[in-house]
Amino acid sequence: MRKLLGELLIEKGKLTSEKLNEALELQKEKGKKLGEILIKLKYINENDLKSVLSEQFGIPFLPHIDFDKISGEIVAKIPINYARKNIIIPVEDKGEVIVVAVSNPLDTFIADDLQVLLGKIIFPVISTTSEITNAINTVYNREDTTGSMVEDLEEDDIDTVSSDLEGEEPEDLLDAVDEAPIIKLVNSLLFQSVKQKVSDIHIEPFEKDVVIRFRIDGVLHNRLKVSKRFHSSIISRVKIMSNLNIAEKRLPQDGRIRTKVAGKDVDIRVSTIPTVYGERVVMRILDRSSVLLGLEDVGLKGEHLKTFSVLLRRSNGIILVTGPTGSGKTTTLYAALNKINSEDKNIMTTEDPVEYQLNGISQMQVNSKIGLSFATGLRSILRQDPDVILVGEIRDLETAEIAVQASLTGHLVFSTLHTNDAASAVTRLVDMGIEPYLISSSLVAVLAQRLVRTICTHCKVEYTPSDNELMQIGITRDELGNRKFYKGNGCEHCMNTGYSGRIGIFELFIVSDEIKNLINKKESATEIRKKAVEENMILLKRDGVQRILDGVTSVEEVLRVTQEEVD
Repeated sequence: MRKLLGELLIEKGKLTSEKLNEALELQKEKGKKLGEILIKLKYINENDLKSVLSEQFGIPFLPHIDFDKISGEIVAKIPINYARKNIIIPVEDKGEVIVVAVSNPLDTFIADDLQVLLGKIIFPVISTTSEITNAINTVYNREDTTGSMVEDLEEDDIDTVSSDLEGEEPEDLLDAVDEAPIIKLVNSLLFQSVKQKVSDIHIEPFEKDVVIRFRIDGVLHNRLKVSKRFHSSIISRVKIMSNLNIAEKRLPQDGRIRTKVAGKDVDIRVSTIPTVYGERVVMRILDRSSVLLGLEDVGLKGEHLKTFSVLLRRSNGIILVTGPTGSGKTTTLYAALNKINSEDKNIMTTEDPVEYQLNGISQMQVNSKIGLSFATGLRSILRQDPDVILVGEIRDLETAEIAVQASLTGHLVFSTLHTNDAASAVTRLVDMGIEPYLISSSLVAVLAQRLVRTICTHCKVEYTPSDNELMQIGITRDELGNRKFYKGNGCEHCMNTGYSGRIGIFELFIVSDEIKNLINKKESATEIRKKAVEENMILLKRDGVQRILDGVTSVEEVLRVTQEEVD
């Protein structure tokens, strides 16, 4: 007799009887599948579920799909909509037998359909939904369609660009295959950007052509050049999608696109400005389906993680995160809120924009057009009996004053500032007009951060650093010992950059009693920083050096993001 799913999970040590009983009670109430409930409760992950289903039904489990083995000829016979709807992908052609990865092994109708479509025997294997979805998105777009889109543009005469974008549910851009060339080009750019984890798309007009660049892991890369004659059509298409005024080309405009790309919900912030050669557009990509990161995931570790976690348990005070635009400040703050989020706390935010929706937290979107600023929003939040408040950014004196007063009246306040290091946050608040005694009374800590690119694991190689490299990061050959440095040679997985992904490096500045005295005396940021270093504050560059020694990043990357730092 076939064992039940719950029994197998307990046998494998993936689940306890208590958690199983809780999930079974929920199943009675909601009627959903037991596996779905267990994953939603975070008692197991999808890999655990699929491996146990594999044993339960006697179907092999395929944790990783090799894209190179997938036959384009076989895939072409299966419509993408069918593959995505049923979460299936043919992974290997064995002559008379096709191996097909499926997410739901109980759906026997899929095998019958595929047998008719492909004319061969179907051998199912189980894989995770995310693995199959990635395979579908990669294989169906294996050919770089952007270049061919440009060729289509050269052949087609485009007079107008229009599209009906209204409707409650946005259409997935992968399904829009029969659109005009300009529309296909823009859709392709958006798809490629999500696939390659691009944060920004730049559309820049020059005298004879239009350059399209992608920002990947904080660095811009040229992606495409298009003839200048298509510039206005491309801009118009983007404006239509973001509900901007097509006729207005002399003034900057801001808009937003909400769409679906390869099954993912995506928000795109659009900004246009007039330049000498026409309108320039930057689109910032926000993947709303991204998993919320924890403090460890953003890069906090060791003493930094331990100390910052203790600070989060405070009942009042201001905790600031500083750094330039794009340094991951908001992600760190979200991770902090997620760590302390519980049913006994009322957590409220005022943001511009609300980048990710957080369960159990009330989030307010700033809207300057109707007079809803950070200061106005913060003032209103204080009437809602909050315990913890997040202010997206302290930009002016009014917002700073309300934040200080909120912290002094028993609230824990999180916010961001644009400063190069942690100690400079104090002088920035003084420059805004906040009295030093109020800063020393309310400010608890400042976390300065940068994002460094991590070395691609597929092309990572070790090497012995030169004396010059060691000198630049302040390490002697004796301190290095037998440890090796690493770098990426560049491969197809990292677009030949040698890097894939980013992680944070940090500088945690704690406002001690002695530092409070320096603030009250209106000492400079340099003096405050010196005192913090005496009290064992780890500087940004030193934290970056530790990441180099851990083999996570490279010397040039740490120097790139900390070049303004003076030891």
